[in-house]
Amino acid sequence: MKTHNHIYDQIISLDNLYLAYKKARKNKTTRGYVIEFEQDIANNLVNLHEELKNQTYLPKPLETFTLRDPKTRKISKSEFRDRVVHHALCNIMAPIYDKIFIYDSCANIKGKGNIFAVKRFDKFKRKVSKKPSIRGYCLKADVKHYFDEVNHDTLINIIKRKITDEKVIGLIKKIIKNSLNRDKGMPLGNMTSQFFANVYLNELDYFVKHILRANYYIRYVDDFVILHNSREQLEAWKEEINKFLLEKLRLKLHPEKTRIIPISRGIDFVGFRNFYHSKLLRRRNVRKMICKIALFKNNEISYEKLMESFQGWQAYAKWANTHKLRKEIAKEIHNLKRTHLVITTHSSSM
Repeated sequence: MKTHNHIYDQIISLDNLYLAYKKARKNKTTRGYVIEFEQDIANNLVNLHEELKNQTYLPKPLETFTLRDPKTRKISKSEFRDRVVHHALCNIMAPIYDKIFIYDSCANIKGKGNIFAVKRFDKFKRKVSKKPSIRGYCLKADVKHYFDEVNHDTLINIIKRKITDEKVIGLIKKIIKNSLNRDKGMPLGNMTSQFFANVYLNELDYFVKHILRANYYIRYVDDFVILHNSREQLEAWKEEINKFLLEKLRLKLHPEKTRIIPISRGIDFVGFRNFYHSKLLRRRNVRKMICKIALFKNNEISYEKLMESFQGWQAYAKWANTHKLRKEIAKEIHNLKRTHLVITTHSSSM
């Protein structure tokens, strides 16, 4: 395996820090912390560069809050300057790892995502059920409390096989141990956590693809599926995978969320209920759009923001059997716009 020993200077270069700043501010240009950082951007980037160069850089404590959408999650928010460092690190490290990630690792990788995962699922379900008489099955699995359980020493040892630059390793340790007085866990909300999540479970990907030789495997963060026409084979692989996770990665499968299901019953994966000949959009994804409409009704977001959300949701929802639903929501938004214009015009004429 090719190793990389001299990449720290690339990570901390002013050119890379400026590119990282541009990425960190994307879609956040009106936020107060971005405006404040930009008021003295030259000095802020130079100071960050000097701290990284002298290895005196320390990330600020994380701001933690609870998000319910509808699943309750604890999100940790980094200072903007620290997010610049996260982007700078990933700018250099991601291209190195993208070359070794398996094709069917779908999350947080450029050119991939949930729609890519859905397309691969569609292809694989046809592969395992070529004839009407053959029933296909799916091992639908979830790693229990994944982000809370990632072991720091194991992660560092995995990274060291590829990155031998001790300064980079030192920076990574500072990031993953920030505000966590433990030897495990990564904060949800950090860009680096998403990247390291793929690096860590790339070990599982290689085990499933190259040791178990499971052809029809797809992973999206800590959720993964394996399709096969034999329930017995999937049962055997499930046990092997759980053993591998425990022994090598100090993780385990979620006992309640890991099941073997006939594909004909529909498989919940990346926001859709996937059947042989159709897909249903999961209810929580419909509720998200309904919530956006409610925010517009209460004047909490603009019409432009509502349309931006609707266009993104519509591009996603069209992959399911949602023609009627999309039409109804588009009509409701159109009617709301007309009502809003009437109210605005009436108010301004008074």
